[in-house]
Amino acid sequence: MIVNVAAYRFVPLADLPALRASLHARADALALKGTILLAPEGINLFLAGTREAIDAYLGWLREDARFADLPVKESLSTEVPFGRLRVRLKREIITLRAPVAPHLGRAPAVEAATLKRWLDQGHDDAGREVLLLDTRNDYETDVGRFAGAVDYRLASFTALPEAVLADRERYLGKTIVSYCTGGIRCEKAALHLAGLGLGEVLQLEGGILKYLEETDGSHWEGDCFVFDGRGAVDRTLRASQPPLPTGERVGVRGGSCGEPASSVSPSASLPASPRPSPQPSPRRGEGAERAA
Repeated sequence: MIVNVAAYRFVPLADLPALRASLHARADALALKGTILLAPEGINLFLAGTREAIDAYLGWLREDARFADLPVKESLSTEVPFGRLRVRLKREIITLRAPVAPHLGRAPAVEAATLKRWLDQGHDDAGREVLLLDTRNDYETDVGRFAGAVDYRLASFTALPEAVLADRERYLGKTIVSYCTGGIRCEKAALHLAGLGLGEVLQLEGGILKYLEETDGSHWEGDCFVFDGRGAVDRTLRASQPPLPTGERVGVRGGSCGEPASSVSPSASLPASPRPSPQPSPRRGEGAERAA
């Protein structure tokens, strides 16, 4: 059985070329496949291999004080969903093009079990309405999302700030919980929304993957798009979509976790949020055309 891990950490990194070389050499020696992104603001990784190899790599990585408490999301598959190993240097590990600096301090977060309880009871512990904001791209929300979440049909993460600003009134007086696949986008989004003065803004700790790992998946509809050859995982974190082609494009998608996946054709499309803004979701069956 193959262990797939996703992890990120916003932390200042200055020695990028040397770090890139050491991370690649260690992963290659353990026969791991996947993508690691490095930028001045931190690390973002998606790796797959045997249990022994993954544990050895994470143990070695955490010997570096900057990654000592690196949180990891895990899932299993019968095959390695990556075609190769890549370690890339980028300006940002996820691009928002907004003045936020997550490596200087995390956004407040809500744990998966707490969010489930809030959704079960219909409000947070202070009695406020909980508004879920999907920070992912449209082809991802076509595959699955939280029931009732705000979905802006984003073609790119960089379009989120403008969409929220144009819809500011929707958020006032509510507890806002931003979410994404593994936590990286919703962390930047939460910091940006808080900077707009929208009130109580939280990120879903660990994103959808951690929610499905730690709860029974209540309030989640459909599957979760993942950025590797599995295509998507279901509530049990098992592959649920036909595998994507292996090779360069899968590696790029897996590495960026925020760039459009133009060759992905999701097999399912969900209806829009009950209060979509500013654009409606495509009708069932149109998602594949938008992603193609």
